Amino acid sequence: MNIIVNNSPVVIDVPQPTVADLVALQQLPNRGIAVAIAGVVVPSTQWTEHQLQEGDKVTIIRAFCGG
Repeated sequence: MNIIVNNSPVVIDVPQPTVADLVALQQLPNRGIAVAIAGVVVPSTQWTEHQLQEGDKVTIIRAFCGG
């Protein structure tokens, strides 16, 4: 499956991938990030249920600490 993550093409070779699969494949932490698909944030409680679709445009935002 081909999707776009933060404006870069990504190929996912998982049948019926979910947001949780994408987070794991991208080696991202389960906390401190937000995932939006087509501009709509997917709550982390729904990552294991929300299936990705061919051509989805995904935005991943990481929280940073600083002062």
